[in-house]
Amino acid sequence: MRIIPEIPQICQSPWQAELQNIITDPAELLDILQLPANLLRAAIQASQLFPLKAPRPFIARIKPSDSNDPLLRQILPLGIEAEPAAGFSADPLQEQQANQRPGLLHKYNSRVLLIATGTCAINCRYCFRRHFPYAENNPGRLGWQQSLHYIAADSSIQEVILSGGDPLMLSDKNLAWFFEQLSAIKHVQIVRLHTRLPIVIPQRITTSLLRILTSTRLTPVIVLHCNHAQEIDSQVTEAAAQTKRAGITLLNQAVLLRGVNDAAQILIDLSYQLFSIGVLPYYLHLCDRVAGAAHFFMPETEAIELHQQLQQQLPGYLVPRLVQEQAGASAKIALALNSQG
Repeated sequence: MRIIPEIPQICQSPWQAELQNIITDPAELLDILQLPANLLRAAIQASQLFPLKAPRPFIARIKPSDSNDPLLRQILPLGIEAEPAAGFSADPLQEQQANQRPGLLHKYNSRVLLIATGTCAINCRYCFRRHFPYAENNPGRLGWQQSLHYIAADSSIQEVILSGGDPLMLSDKNLAWFFEQLSAIKHVQIVRLHTRLPIVIPQRITTSLLRILTSTRLTPVIVLHCNHAQEIDSQVTEAAAQTKRAGITLLNQAVLLRGVNDAAQILIDLSYQLFSIGVLPYYLHLCDRVAGAAHFFMPETEAIELHQQLQQQLPGYLVPRLVQEQAGASAKIALALNSQG
């Protein structure tokens, strides 16, 4: 068992207080960022389809008066989201077909994904689960026991991925319960958490959380979601440092988004910035064809060309794998091979 030293909180405000103070009103967001009032009507309409949700630590990194800020574009509801787009649907990955139990997705060999919660601290406008039926995938303790029995009965499952929503939205008590239950299943070796919270509310990384993640025999892996170097500030840097000191592997998956990070230098800067705080670039996803996000989409040919530029300018260990998910596939589809330099 790894020993977690007592470490100070990285901000006086606890993460729960930040959750209570999240921006959900488009008018308030526009006012704080000094944005044009003519954006308000469309923002209100789009937020009725998929609510605005953005924590203040993330908003503080957005440049005021810049409607093209790459962080703002990830959270600002736009009228274009309501326009139908050919080939875009509510369930582009057909996840409901892999929904073996309420809250459990089994798409790939050797691992399963648990929808540990349906809530996030931030609503990314390109979210591939923006239409996901979370209410049907919140089974409660008795229901989770069925999912755990499913995992225990399949000895090929070596890794459990806690996703959502965002699994770090769970209380420490509930997270500890998941880890304790999974630790009792002998063939489960790794628990991976897919989370954006250490980026958008870095105060979530606390001494008690790190103790929970490292107090069982399981190997914890945290996969962050960061799309742009501007998302990384001093608080995110300290949160990553605390996590690394606890002996937890940190990876990052980004989504390739038109108007946000669709340039080689932006992605190069992101890789170097991530590495500087102890995070390895892992995946660069093509944006999924989810209804409401067509304006973020980049065609495969453009994505491959962009990825080739990364290969030419970055060492191999800093080049994320360019992938896309396809409904029914047994693994993510690699679109380009990483260089070995």
